[in-house]
Amino acid sequence: MIESLERVLQSIQGASPHRPEGVVVDVIGLVLEVQGLRAGVGDLLEVDRMRGAPLLLEIVGFRGGRLVTTPLGPVEGVKAGDRVRLSARGSRVFVGDALLGRILDAFGEPMDTGPRLVTTESYPMRQAPPPAVSRKSIRESFSTGVRAIDGLLTLGRGQRVGIFAGTGVGKTTLLGMLCRTSEADVNVIALVGERGRELNDFIRDGLGPEGLARSVIITATSDMPPLVRARAAETATSIAEYYRDRGKSVLLVMDSVTRYAMAMREAALASGEPPATKGYPPSVFAALPRLLERAGTCGGAGVITAIYTVLVDGDDLQDPVSDTVRGILDGHIVLSRALAERNHYPAIDVLASVSRLAPIVMEPPQVRAAGSVRDLMATYREAQDLIQVGAYVPGSDAKVDASIRAEPLIDMFLRQSVTEPTPFDQTMGAMLQLAAMSGR
Repeated sequence: MIESLERVLQSIQGASPHRPEGVVVDVIGLVLEVQGLRAGVGDLLEVDRMRGAPLLLEIVGFRGGRLVTTPLGPVEGVKAGDRVRLSARGSRVFVGDALLGRILDAFGEPMDTGPRLVTTESYPMRQAPPPAVSRKSIRESFSTGVRAIDGLLTLGRGQRVGIFAGTGVGKTTLLGMLCRTSEADVNVIALVGERGRELNDFIRDGLGPEGLARSVIITATSDMPPLVRARAAETATSIAEYYRDRGKSVLLVMDSVTRYAMAMREAALASGEPPATKGYPPSVFAALPRLLERAGTCGGAGVITAIYTVLVDGDDLQDPVSDTVRGILDGHIVLSRALAERNHYPAIDVLASVSRLAPIVMEPPQVRAAGSVRDLMATYREAQDLIQVGAYVPGSDAKVDASIRAEPLIDMFLRQSVTEPTPFDQTMGAMLQLAAMSGR
């Protein structure tokens, strides 16, 4: 077998100097090793198979003079000696207004039944974040239509925030509401590693026809190879950068950054990288800031406001990915399972959440009102056990008495139907009324 592979290599190298080719020499799990071809990490290759279309590979490293690659599709039909060549696709994604309202795969190709995409411009799938010194300061608020966020966790235009939640507490529903009601010019939505049925559910129930018309959806379901799932996140970020560079206000939504990290972990472990923190190799924690820092402000007029969901394993906010992402982003919104079990939606735990830019983008009256409402909520939570068992005596503490009177009104303020966005001025009016109940 080795002698036959060497003969194939010699014939390839001698016969096609203008189209360099190599051969497959090993296939082990999620790794294919290629010999006889010179290329760089991140380049795409194509394998000619006896059956089916050519298989795409992405180079992830080198070992013993061979290219270590990960397949971007099923490896059935690949055998030792199959010819490999550089792919003409490269690491770029086609962009343009034709993408609006379309559903794309991780390579930017349409998955829906719409017409063929006609675009003439492309953007690199991976590029460096804007230089830190060129980023504009964030001074404008970003209205979402969600009272709990606009009133108490106000976001800034160009902020990056994470929604931290376990499974089944309404994060996808909240994302759909944010995309449908936000004031952004364009929504770019990445569904990374989600279940197949969730795509149509999200479009139909969460986004709706009006939201889809100004959105671009990029999806790679959980059955896709790991680097295809990771590529969906990078493709979505590249498309968001294109619209930002054209001066647009872009809302980039990614569900979820945890599954992006899991995909990177699968590929890294398969290629031989040793695990470090709870099974995650060091390269995963290097990849997260490279991806997340690409959002935000830049030196131009455009801006990317980014919302990333973080799947909290076992509702533990201290797991490695959650802890790393929370340190990179400009705030975190925590969804509570206890609130969801009470049918309280959106299930935002306001006291566990924080927007680091809220004090900057809020007007002084809102800062004072938000502080008063949070104080009422914190006071009620501290005394909740005594109140529920009947051990608290009314009149013994004025702050607790005020929190008891305000609690049902605050609860009503924080509950909101997904079909009823609230204008910012109405949210502020309700906030000022609630704050007045504190007596401060």
